[in-house]
Amino acid sequence: MHKYIPNTAEEIREMIDAIGVSSVDDLFSSIPEEIRFKGRLNLPDKMTEQELDKYMRELARMNSSTDDLVCFLGAGAYDHYIPSVVNALTSRSEFYTAYTPYQAELSQGVLQAIFEFQTMVSEITGMDAANASMYDGSSSTAEACSIALVNAHKRNKILISEGLHPETRKVIRTYMSGRDAVLEEIPLKDGETDYETLAAKCDENTAAVCIQSPNFFGIVEDMDRVGEIARENNAAFIVNTDLISLGILKPPSESGADFVVGEAQGLGNPLSFGGPHLGFFATTNKYLRKMPGRIVGETTDVDGKRGYVLTLQAREQHIRREKATSNICSNHALNALAATIYMSVLGKQGLQDLALRCANNARFASEKLVETGKFRLMYDKPFFKEFLLEADEDPAKINERLLKNGILGGYEASRCYPELGKGWLVAVTERRTRKEIMDLAEKAGGTL
Repeated sequence: MHKYIPNTAEEIREMIDAIGVSSVDDLFSSIPEEIRFKGRLNLPDKMTEQELDKYMRELARMNSSTDDLVCFLGAGAYDHYIPSVVNALTSRSEFYTAYTPYQAELSQGVLQAIFEFQTMVSEITGMDAANASMYDGSSSTAEACSIALVNAHKRNKILISEGLHPETRKVIRTYMSGRDAVLEEIPLKDGETDYETLAAKCDENTAAVCIQSPNFFGIVEDMDRVGEIARENNAAFIVNTDLISLGILKPPSESGADFVVGEAQGLGNPLSFGGPHLGFFATTNKYLRKMPGRIVGETTDVDGKRGYVLTLQAREQHIRREKATSNICSNHALNALAATIYMSVLGKQGLQDLALRCANNARFASEKLVETGKFRLMYDKPFFKEFLLEADEDPAKINERLLKNGILGGYEASRCYPELGKGWLVAVTERRTRKEIMDLAEKAGGTL
């Protein structure tokens, strides 16, 4: 068994002798005796490899995934179909095991894949440039707020819409907690940002205005109006969006966005019980050198051949973290590769078709649920693939009933918005068939 145990008893003895302690327990002497764990851990008896494999498979079967359930749950993570080519290519060892591509001459494949991802994000959002390796949509949004705050010099107010994902708002607050920043949340009016309140709050002290469109409830915000308010006060305009929605909605760049950020999990990345996810970050040339994460540039070598390198960043961001403007440094390039392959397979027309399918499915589902007489649309506003209903009964009971019928129901909105009471947020992607949607309406509207 020595091959599976890091240190033998002899090796442990040699180490503690070298350190000058009498036992391993002495290494924990700084921990007060009264809070130390005593006795034995409640672990099962040892097993053979065969027994352990069986045991772990039994545990795994206790979980249910979207392969087992028909999913209508969204709220920031979505059940989109992933073409088989995505897993086939991302599983290749040259991508699957690759890490930070600092050594360009040995990392051309990974660097090119990142470059292609950046290019596609820039084209979809209409922005000048994009980066890679952002953790998730929440951190990419918070990073944009940080850059806007630093760039605004003496301005320190950031206005964020309550239509922004609740978890994203929490991450922004965490990012801003150690800074001289004033965060103000702009309330919603009929499901979208209260533009009059936003205009009243936005002034000469505002560094940035941040909204999400489609917002947390799936409603498409009036980005032109928000962009105009931000420009009138020389504040940076940050838009958190769903890249798939831009297959049918105009890009935020046309509304004057300075930063376009968000979550790209839906592009070829599975739900995976919560992660890892993939943030994207695009901006204008004005902020190019302040972008966090990695930026890959295309160049030529001494022989005139095309090549790729990391560019436009100070090394402090990666190796001298205490002096960095951002600590985004981990490698999410594999997730970005999955998104790149996914977008390549779709193409421009495919992205548009996908967005239309999601929007049409969501509209059909909302109509069928309302027809049951047990639900009402809370807001009469344009929405993308998600919509908020007011239910006659507790959404938790609806979800419980649906789960017994093999359906993963919507999000209970009161968990983050207590004032919404019986609000039920339903997400419908291209994976859902008309039959599945009809079944949802029947089961959700029934009493069985």
